[in-house]
Amino acid sequence: MSRFLLLLVLAVATSACGLRPLYAGGESGPVAQVLRSVAVQPIPGQSGYLVRSALVDRLGTTDANPRYRLQVELDDAIEGFGIRGDSAVTRERRTLRARYRLVDSTTGAVVLDATAGSDVGIDVVSSEYATVAAEQSALERLSVILADQIVARLGLYATRTGAR
Repeated sequence: MSRFLLLLVLAVATSACGLRPLYAGGESGPVAQVLRSVAVQPIPGQSGYLVRSALVDRLGTTDANPRYRLQVELDDAIEGFGIRGDSAVTRERRTLRARYRLVDSTTGAVVLDATAGSDVGIDVVSSEYATVAAEQSALERLSVILADQIVARLGLYATRTGAR
């Protein structure tokens, strides 16, 4: 009986907390409709290609006349640290940062201006090929992480503005 009462109290308490699913309604929900109305502008460079591809994958098929344009500027940097006694770098940090703007296509107004970013550590080994491959793999992972952050923020924007 006490378990039932505890479950009942928890159910009532959590129903009043205001949490709502972000993607309620699935593909026909308001957030999905806003995400489909976003056209991702070209982003220069290899990191730009990877981030744009990840964004397009997550946003889905864009409407024929998109309501929004997503403009992204990237900052990709590799910094060496973990210096040995002979001044050789033993560890690197690859950082990928994005400043992105969601622009209303009809008015040209910037409706969302935000940043996203992440970094990853890379071991520098004696094989130059292995180090370059690790740097490339890190860039691919960071591109996916950035795309996930940006899409999540676009979803929050759509929820907070009523997904008009």
